[in-house]
Amino acid sequence: MGRLVESLAASHGCEIAGVVTSRSGSDAIGSADFGHVDVAVDFSYGSAVLGNVQQFARRGIAAVIGTTGWQADEPDVREIAAQAGIGVMAAANFSIGMTVFRRAVQAAASAFGAFDVVGAWVHEAHHSAKKDAPSGTALMLERAMRDAGYRRAIDVSSTRAGSIPGTHTVGFDSAAETVTLTHTVRDRAVFAHGALQAAAWLKGRRGWYTIDDMVK
Repeated sequence: MGRLVESLAASHGCEIAGVVTSRSGSDAIGSADFGHVDVAVDFSYGSAVLGNVQQFARRGIAAVIGTTGWQADEPDVREIAAQAGIGVMAAANFSIGMTVFRRAVQAAASAFGAFDVVGAWVHEAHHSAKKDAPSGTALMLERAMRDAGYRRAIDVSSTRAGSIPGTHTVGFDSAAETVTLTHTVRDRAVFAHGALQAAAWLKGRRGWYTIDDMVK
């Protein structure tokens, strides 16, 4: 994802000030001389997000966080960002299409939640190298269904195979009918495009934002 962000930055009017990888050292963000930086785009590891944001905060750099698996640290990350007065946009999925898809899932969950005879599931499929299962996006969809009022069991399952960029299916089933909603990614560049759009949107803003603040 980092390489995609780097290669696509110019198409969004963004200039890359520097690149930090796992080989750069844990203090590379805070110690390296990148010059003026408006926004950092973080596609790292869940365990690295807290430390990264601490370094962003010290330098007054806004952050777009596309990493998953750091939710246990979210209260601390929010506090650090608030004290530093930086802008942060965090999302499990920066696909604009997924944002619209989630809203459709919420509407369906709200309607079907009123009927005890309707069961629900979420299934996601990704490439074999993806480490987390279920995906952060699948968990986000499950939370969205809960927030919409669906209270019964939701079966969440995963497939890891080949080079699948990402497919998420949400289903609702009763004895007489089934409704399925599916979002399919054909190119992982969609996540980089979304993150870069978020970076441009976040520049100059302070506070905590989600992708819903950008995609109206």
